[in-house]
Amino acid sequence: MLPEADKYNYSKRYIQAQLQVMLGGRIAEEIASDDITTGASNDLERATEMARRMVCEWGMSDGLGKVTFGVKSQEIFMGRDFGTSKNYSEDTAQRIDTEIKKILDAAYDKARKLLEKNRELLDQISGLLLEKESLDRQEL
Repeated sequence: MLPEADKYNYSKRYIQAQLQVMLGGRIAEEIASDDITTGASNDLERATEMARRMVCEWGMSDGLGKVTFGVKSQEIFMGRDFGTSKNYSEDTAQRIDTEIKKILDAAYDKARKLLEKNRELLDQISGLLLEKESLDRQEL
């Protein structure tokens, strides 16, 4: 991914594409080497957090609808958890987890199909990356 400009407003379609990119490295490992490594851990963490925000902050869940979950902490006290506090039931927490997994699974499936369809390009790019550590836009 190449930074184009600072953005603060993202469409659901754009976020879903970003999730596919984040999961692409793990999928490429699976396809190319029939194994996985710990290399994608940060991508998985970021993808999970983005999917959680889709569900809990941005109302982008088909299953839970246009609602937010969790209350952001406003006041800071010693020993108080920074972040959000839970304002929903255990049942809702399970539904949130299910929605997050559903979003990530859909992104994973779509990215996997794209990489399998473009396997030759995947092999070419991975070969170039073995020679060089990174590629710029022109090289791609």
